[in-house]
Amino acid sequence: MAAAGTLRIGLMGGTFDPIHVAHLVAAEAALEQHRLDRVVFIPTGQPPHKPTDRLTPAEHRYQMVALATASNPRFEVSRVELERPGLSYTVDTLDRLRLLYPPGTDFFFITGTDAILSVETWREPERLFSLCRFIAAGRPGFSRRETESELRRLEEKFGATILEVECPALAVSSSDLRRRVAEGRSIRYLVPELVEAYIQKHGLYRP
Repeated sequence: MAAAGTLRIGLMGGTFDPIHVAHLVAAEAALEQHRLDRVVFIPTGQPPHKPTDRLTPAEHRYQMVALATASNPRFEVSRVELERPGLSYTVDTLDRLRLLYPPGTDFFFITGTDAILSVETWREPERLFSLCRFIAAGRPGFSRRETESELRRLEEKFGATILEVECPALAVSSSDLRRRVAEGRSIRYLVPELVEAYIQKHGLYRP
């Protein structure tokens, strides 16, 4: 258990291309249910598991996250991965953040259950689990009953702590939003209004 006064920082990484309501709902639910002090959104610089040639420029993705989170005083945005050259590995990001925050800060990495189930393919998963605890946000198509045993297996294998967060299952994905914009369909209410306006202003995701 964390000592009195220890900072509890949630970390939500992702390409955020674009950020959408499901990201925000999961972050708010984790903030509340796990008594976090704040959640830091970390737009990925160069993700190792995704092709970068189709990725929207980092500054656009950063600005959309900043707009989406501006109204919540307990949400922050970090440029830590955007300012570091090369591929963005979560374990390297955690190393950097531990230098930026007070000693003893508790970090909680918030991500979808599907991402956690693939964590063994990430760089240095054993050390990663030693640097933070994970919070698994359920996503549509992933049965809790089916994933429970796999999450417990990861905990045993790595001596890890994987928490869960109850939040509405919103079937919203960034890839679907990009497709909607390309097809001239509405994304209203699927992203914050300011993000929708930014996408329109800069002509993002158009064919």
